Amino acid sequence: MAYCRICGEYECKKHTMLLGRVRKINSFSGSSPPEVFVGRWNYPNVYVGILSPEEYGNTKIMSSAEEWHSRKLGIRDILGLRNELIYGRTTSNIKKAVVGGSKFLGVLQEVAMTHKSVSTEFQLKKPVTRHDEKESLVPLISNAALVERVRLQENPKIEKKVDYLVNDVDVKSKDALLELEKARVDTSTMIKLLSAGLLGLRKNRKLVPTRWSITAVDGNISQEKIDKIKDFPLINDYLVFYDEYVGNHYEILLIPRFWSFEVIEVSVRNHGLWKDYESNFTRKKYADSVTGAYYANRLGVTEYLEKIKKQATVLVLREIRPEYYAHLGVGILRETTRSAMNNGPKKFGSLKEALEDIQTRLRTSINRYVRESELMKGLQQMTLGRYL
Repeated sequence: MAYCRICGEYECKKHTMLLGRVRKINSFSGSSPPEVFVGRWNYPNVYVGILSPEEYGNTKIMSSAEEWHSRKLGIRDILGLRNELIYGRTTSNIKKAVVGGSKFLGVLQEVAMTHKSVSTEFQLKKPVTRHDEKESLVPLISNAALVERVRLQENPKIEKKVDYLVNDVDVKSKDALLELEKARVDTSTMIKLLSAGLLGLRKNRKLVPTRWSITAVDGNISQEKIDKIKDFPLINDYLVFYDEYVGNHYEILLIPRFWSFEVIEVSVRNHGLWKDYESNFTRKKYADSVTGAYYANRLGVTEYLEKIKKQATVLVLREIRPEYYAHLGVGILRETTRSAMNNGPKKFGSLKEALEDIQTRLRTSINRYVRESELMKGLQQMTLGRYL
């Protein structure tokens, strides 16, 4: 025997008999990471549900991009963990669900409020088929099943600030998010709260598709930071930050000029390119090329600039390498950006030197990024030299 493909233990006997086994499940219980998910399909009548494995204990690692990145889990490991979750769901109108206060939604909202794994019991309308083997390619959310009923087996642990703002129906959702961020509530919890319709004015509360709530959290918090950053002095040098995770390589260049921001993504596999940009003026239009990653990157960068109380023009270069063969969500891109900024910068006296350093770590020619960059077009031609 070798190392177990499920738990990683050497000569594990517990899971060996499970590999390849197919089961039909009518009911189950376990500890939700905690995780809830609201879909977009058929909006405003959407799928909404809770994800949980068939095991108890601290299962946060099954859901947390922060945990995946900090432990440097590989794609196969993450997909294996995700495959252990069952998505117990139902359909609901985004507004009626909140107003009506259905029993299922009540449980879902309690799960969304807690920051620790919570024991949950599910009875399904139809059995779900489970394959008890790690898959190399599975959706981030699989094993979906319609729920007959669900109940919590323990009281969820809720932070005081979360409980206060959920019960304050006179504060706008944006202000609530900023208060939660100030209280150091993690990003994933804020996303769940917004998605479950637990923030904002009473009359405006509704379920928000998870994908939209991710962008709303990243976008609103980073914009608040940008408004502060514009009053800070400029950085003194050209700063380069970089990091890589599961085939997502980031090079982040800070230029000593007033605030502006751009993200350019290039795929090594198919040579595709995506980009979005904002000037010193507040961005109004959604970043529909880079999409959610734009706001996740922006949050990671603005957290750093707010911390050092400096202002800069920012160019974020993402190189998507063939190793990134399965999408793992925007959360890992946010964490990779944060990690790059926390690693500290390499300092250069000129733009030319900074670009030359970046090229040493890229597989793609830096010339392609430079030619496509709106920020670079705004810089003096002579400064760019041979990179134009």
